[in-house]
Amino acid sequence: MSSMLSSALRNLPVSSAWAAGALARSFSCSSQFQTAAQPKTKKTLGKTGVKNVVVVEGVRIPFLQSGTSYADLMPHDLARAALQGLLTRTNVPRDVVDYIVYGTVIQEVKTSNVAREAALGAGFSDKTPAHTVTMACISSNQAMTTGVGLIAAGQCDVVVAGGVELMSDVPIRHSRKMRKTMLTLNRAKSLGQKLSLISKIRPDYFTPELPAVAEFSTSETMGHSADRLAAAFGVSRLEQDEYALRSHTLAKKAQDEGLLQDVVPFKVPGKDTVTKDNGIRPSSIEQMGKLKPAFVKPYGTVTAANSSFLTDGASAMLIMSEEKALAMGYKPKAYLRDFVYVSQDPKDQLLLGPTYATPKVLEKAGLSLSDIDVFEFHEAFAGQILANLKAMDSDWFAQNYMGRKSKVGAPPLDKFNNWGGSLSLGHPFGATGCRLVITAAHRLKKEGGQYGLVAACAAGGQGHAMLVELYPQ
Repeated sequence: MSSMLSSALRNLPVSSAWAAGALARSFSCSSQFQTAAQPKTKKTLGKTGVKNVVVVEGVRIPFLQSGTSYADLMPHDLARAALQGLLTRTNVPRDVVDYIVYGTVIQEVKTSNVAREAALGAGFSDKTPAHTVTMACISSNQAMTTGVGLIAAGQCDVVVAGGVELMSDVPIRHSRKMRKTMLTLNRAKSLGQKLSLISKIRPDYFTPELPAVAEFSTSETMGHSADRLAAAFGVSRLEQDEYALRSHTLAKKAQDEGLLQDVVPFKVPGKDTVTKDNGIRPSSIEQMGKLKPAFVKPYGTVTAANSSFLTDGASAMLIMSEEKALAMGYKPKAYLRDFVYVSQDPKDQLLLGPTYATPKVLEKAGLSLSDIDVFEFHEAFAGQILANLKAMDSDWFAQNYMGRKSKVGAPPLDKFNNWGGSLSLGHPFGATGCRLVITAAHRLKKEGGQYGLVAACAAGGQGHAMLVELYPQ
């Protein structure tokens, strides 16, 4: 497929000029961030006979580069801090929460159901059920939509959904040979049996087994796949660096202007209070251009500067039925509307989830791309974002790979990730989805929009998209 894409899509219109232009357009909108703009009035996406599900509030602890202030903690510590931040901000009684769902990717073996351990640590009732889901980079998306389903089905009125990831301390196992020996040794009854087993241990038994960084089905790393995808769609190194710089610059601007309202401070035990993300670092095209390829060497285009970095962090979101939220005196931020999950070829289309999910969720809601006021897409790699924009804007790709008559179109950059994205804010695998949704809700209010579209790719060739509608002001 890569060769076909390369020849057919290399000349689709994405030039280095768009990055500077989009950046300028994004900055030109800064005046509208000072006060909330008046929302446009369009039809509501509510459906007869279906419960309205609302976001009351969403928070996250600061997203930090792995190996920094959270390095000595465990995942449930981060998740607990996010839950406590949510409780503090909303004052929701703990016993009102019917269910808690958390997403995570690399599980700590001591707390495999991290949702339950974090909930107990945060002081929720031991009568409140909690479970953990995993779906790669859309794990907290799955947590949220699980909550939506519980409420829509009438099983719950109040759900807390969130996600957590701690890349500073991932499980490293003994080799399989050593594990097998240790388990057998545990069953040995006599000293002779034990000594016999110990005598069979060889030096290679001590080689550790690190968590997989490659797709199980293809044995290819995501970075390598992103490099191939960028090449197939003709996305240059310069374009990727320009997009990454845009992400960091907009994130810094949003941080400085106090727009990242979802961030709650976290007093790290034995350390100072962390108050802001630490991965936002605007550089220059010249400095970024000095970095060597990280995956496809020596001619690749994906580098550390135009990729998301390993991140520690956690998020939490209070979701309710609209009726319950109003009865409790809350003013919701947004409705959670239609959503879809998609999956495709994990070899050549690993990171194209947004391209496949976007037209499906728009059709489900009876909307077109032009109806969307705010776009929040997960930025795994700059090349992945730009390849998706090209694919979405290609009739050829829509017809030959998606079975569609025509393209859905590319989101306009002046509506796209205007407060930064995963490249700059960070990407704790299990927590990003909640950040995308609450950011979309905050941007809708600030920018006077009504509909937001959230989309993300995920390992395994999967993806997710959801529509968020501003709650009437």
